[in-house]
Amino acid sequence: MEGFLRPEATVLPEGALVPGQNLIRPAPNQFTHVVTRSQSYFYGDPQPGKPPDGQFPAGTKVVLLVGDGGPHCRVADGQGLYVAIESAGLKRL
Repeated sequence: MEGFLRPEATVLPEGALVPGQNLIRPAPNQFTHVVTRSQSYFYGDPQPGKPPDGQFPAGTKVVLLVGDGGPHCRVADGQGLYVAIESAGLKRL
């Protein structure tokens, strides 16, 4: 078609995919907590020096799924992303 510029196709690296064990289907539609500040998340257990796998912006609603009062917990967001974050960055709804 004339008049359209199409970008060059690229293949994303395998690291761009969300691991299957970090997706919950169907995604939650009721939430227990909100992220109070921009918060890094990890697909696995957080390790010193390991870069985060992504970031939740402040205000993201999540369901607290695993939390024992320690420094980290596991949550799921509205898209079904199941990850570990810092417990201190959450506020109960």
